[in-house]
Amino acid sequence: MRVPIHREGWPFIAIFVALNGVLYWLSPWAGLAFAPVTLWCIAFFRDPERTPPPGERSVVSPADGVLLPMVDAVPPQELGLGPEPRRRLSIFMNVFNVHVNRMPVSGTVVALAYRPGRFFNASFDKASVHNERMSARLRPQNGSDPAADLAVVQIAGLVARRIVCDVKQGDAVARGTRYGMIRFGSRLDVYLPPTAKIVIKDGTVTRAGETVLAELQG
Repeated sequence: MRVPIHREGWPFIAIFVALNGVLYWLSPWAGLAFAPVTLWCIAFFRDPERTPPPGERSVVSPADGVLLPMVDAVPPQELGLGPEPRRRLSIFMNVFNVHVNRMPVSGTVVALAYRPGRFFNASFDKASVHNERMSARLRPQNGSDPAADLAVVQIAGLVARRIVCDVKQGDAVARGTRYGMIRFGSRLDVYLPPTAKIVIKDGTVTRAGETVLAELQG
């Protein structure tokens, strides 16, 4: 059975497989002991297909993981969404989750902003403020009111050292499509527009591109 792998993973998989081969050549027991680590590396970069649910107003999860407690927080100021707090939904990804990120809505990328920062544990609330991040402001399809924009933020974690974002400002994006990933262990925040109706509970296990977080209102 073919395991789909994200392109970011092939260099790492090659290194782990080569190292495993050397260890096995030196000592079969050492090679066997290291094999689970090699298998974990392959699994980390897996990139399964996902099918978004029907309903263009649905906001889907941008990541696999667990939904942390929802809070009201000010979006990253570099996106220009204003100083008013919005409902923030945060998905924590551990090192065993699929780490490919997907767009929560269809629409247009109206702003992108990278900010360097710290590398606190991504499950901590302070990670949203202090950690390295890549923020995207999205204008939902057929929308013209800037107040209805939402934000999705890739946040590096304790051992994450690379955020990959494959979209550019002005790109048209489709809900559930791949747009990046984070290595290794991290979180994604979604800042909803004020009128969005949340349909998910804290602690829910999410699947990127499939689990509905909220419904946008007309």
